[in-house]
Amino acid sequence: MRTVKMVVEYDGTDFSGWQFQTNGRSVQGELERAAGELLQETVRVTGAGRTDAGVHARGQVCHYTTSSSMDTKSILRGVNALLPEDVVVRDVEIAPQEFHSRYSAKARVYRYYISEGPSALMRRYRWTLRYSLEISTMQECSKGILGEHDFKSFCKEQTEVNHYRCRVTKADWEKSGQDLIFEIVANRFLHGMVRALVGTIVEVGRGYRTIADFERICAASNRSEAGMAAPPTGLFLERVIYD
Repeated sequence: MRTVKMVVEYDGTDFSGWQFQTNGRSVQGELERAAGELLQETVRVTGAGRTDAGVHARGQVCHYTTSSSMDTKSILRGVNALLPEDVVVRDVEIAPQEFHSRYSAKARVYRYYISEGPSALMRRYRWTLRYSLEISTMQECSKGILGEHDFKSFCKEQTEVNHYRCRVTKADWEKSGQDLIFEIVANRFLHGMVRALVGTIVEVGRGYRTIADFERICAASNRSEAGMAAPPTGLFLERVIYD
């Protein structure tokens, strides 16, 4: 058996999420169908992260095992020919048998895009706001989450995890034209964590909350204390980092 590693890009707008669901269209389901049809065997694909409905990816990583000896170029070409146009496999390689797209990952990089003005072309990939934000206070909030912390206040309730601690190595806001881009890098992410962080930090940027409020929310370990979750449209899984 060989372990096949794939790097996948997708537009999450019309998906119910990464994970296979019986009553909705999923990225995992499309990949398993296409790879299974190409290799003429049952394929079970495991992803590095389970993105929610409407969330996009430029560099999702997944893997599966196969008894097929088909070369990687043929897999890349064949799978893409069988996938719908909102999913593209960017790279295929044969990985060591012990490779696991989720458990072998050292960090994940997410970006959240906010537009301070309307755009007909980018409306599916931005959270469009029609009010100004104070970036300096948002940066202060971001500095406060660097390092290892409990992020239970920013995790969807009833998420089954052993603990809520994540180690954040980068959290930064950047202005580019009319876009504000939040980039966050961490060893792991909780369910809904990035969107809850962005939604809460935006409330600080609007003046609805203070930096002291944000610090209190972080320490509360209570999702009801934090702000709303930012819409999924602006969130991208940019890449997954391995050794």
